[in-house]
Amino acid sequence: QLQASGGGLVQAGGSLRLSCAASGDIPSETDMSWYHQAPGKQRKLVALVDSRGSRFYEPSVKGRFAISRDSARNTVDLQMNSVKPEDTGIYYCKLTIATTRNYWGQGTEVTVSS
Repeated sequence: QLQASGGGLVQAGGSLRLSCAASGDIPSETDMSWYHQAPGKQRKLVALVDSRGSRFYEPSVKGRFAISRDSARNTVDLQMNSVKPEDTGIYYCKLTIATTRNYWGQGTEVTVSS
């Protein structure tokens, strides 16, 4: 089970930190990621950290967002800086085990006001 938190209302240019906690026995070979679903749009990957600590960022958030994980606590955070109105939407965390088993959190809403 994944529990996401940290969403809310923030002004453009501000910062927000999202957190996601996974419960249960989590194997070491897991990727943890955050997806963004803007209103009326498809869900898309914004940041991923794999089991070795390698990170991937969607180009529009690179340099503004930072993903981090704590394997001991089974958590993954997304630090969002210099947010823009287009960052508005629902953010979902995802846990991928052995590249094939995917588990989604319930989503947390972020609204960026201009």
